[in-house]
Amino acid sequence: MSGNPYPLGLRLAGRRVVVVGGGAVATRRVPALLDAGADVLLVAPELTPALRAHVDARRLHWEPRRFTPDDLDGAWLVQVAVDDPLAAASVSAAAAERRIFCVRADDRAAATAWTPAVTRHGPVTVAVLGGGDPRRAMTVRDAIRDLLDVRRAPLPAAAAERGAPAGARPGRVALVGAGPGDPELITVRGWRLLTEADVVVADRLVPGLLLDELRPDVELVDASKIPYGPSRAQEEINRILVDRALAGRVVVRLKGGDPYVFGRGGEELLACAAAGVPVTVVPGVTSSIAAPAAAGIPVTHRAVAHEFTVVSGHVAPDSPASLVRWDALAGLRGTLVILMGLKNLAAITATLLAHGRPAETPAAVVQEATTGAQRVLRSTLGAVAADVVAAGLRPPAVVVVGDVVAALAGAGPEGSPGSPPAAGGQA
Repeated sequence: MSGNPYPLGLRLAGRRVVVVGGGAVATRRVPALLDAGADVLLVAPELTPALRAHVDARRLHWEPRRFTPDDLDGAWLVQVAVDDPLAAASVSAAAAERRIFCVRADDRAAATAWTPAVTRHGPVTVAVLGGGDPRRAMTVRDAIRDLLDVRRAPLPAAAAERGAPAGARPGRVALVGAGPGDPELITVRGWRLLTEADVVVADRLVPGLLLDELRPDVELVDASKIPYGPSRAQEEINRILVDRALAGRVVVRLKGGDPYVFGRGGEELLACAAAGVPVTVVPGVTSSIAAPAAAGIPVTHRAVAHEFTVVSGHVAPDSPASLVRWDALAGLRGTLVILMGLKNLAAITATLLAHGRPAETPAAVVQEATTGAQRVLRSTLGAVAADVVAAGLRPPAVVVVGDVVAALAGAGPEGSPGSPPAAGGQA
């Protein structure tokens, strides 16, 4: 390709963009397209769990097969996210025939468009092209982001260490909380560690736009894709963290919310410590507080609630595996925040009612808090389980029970710009 690229900001809202491939590269690129409002068609025989979550949430359309040229009919842009050169070339050829710009993950020289290194600050988007050198683009982008943050850039020693060969420097692991969903709610320290990472092991619930900002040479491990049951999967995650760190890699374990709030971060720290791997823990904004706040609900409020309790609802109240004293929780006067409880919500509410919590107690459910897909349902303890089903709410969602649900009614934020309210008692 000759000549300098012509920089352009594409307004993709409502316009068809085709993504070919369902692996790690597509996982990193799709969130930015969805954030731009694009009508995304994903063509791939298989998907990562993170992409499957977008399909299940109906944010995009998936064709579970190989690419055919007529997939580009009506498209404005195509992103090729496959590592098969022949397959990628066939997509490029079909795009060229239709005069559609084509981004190639496998071969930048064969592409007609490049994806820049991007940083976002509210309405300001900065995109950097490094003349075909992604590492140069990332370095400049990171410096600009630090200037926009009005903070010092990462120490030069950190940048020098990143450039050292693997094995020539000590490896380490950082357990980083990514926050509740909005990519801007990660801490500054957490983001800086991401810029230094050689390997990122990410949960399904981490903000996708954070993955879009990783250096192209970063190994992205989708932790939700690891097979086996929960215990075996956790053992495999522990092994990956330890093995990559012992090989001299800088590893970031990126977890939704906070690493220690139902995130099994403690198990990962113990595994690393047993192997002699140094670990840094970076707290994150937990959804147990952020989700209610985003819906205009304070978990405590003067003269309303002097306490709040956070519990996991992933185990049914009548299960022998449950460690929660639901009978005791029913007798508390403060706020009850339930994470991962949507599946068992009917059983949970029935148990609380059976142990004396009044049916008229205000309750709310916040789905996908702090994101553009946020939905808020307001109800009562006696009706909330049925209202959730009627409204079609789905995980991830946070349930709040207590008088604080009504404490700021009409005075605080409610939902997200452009996101429709849920049905069922919505204020």
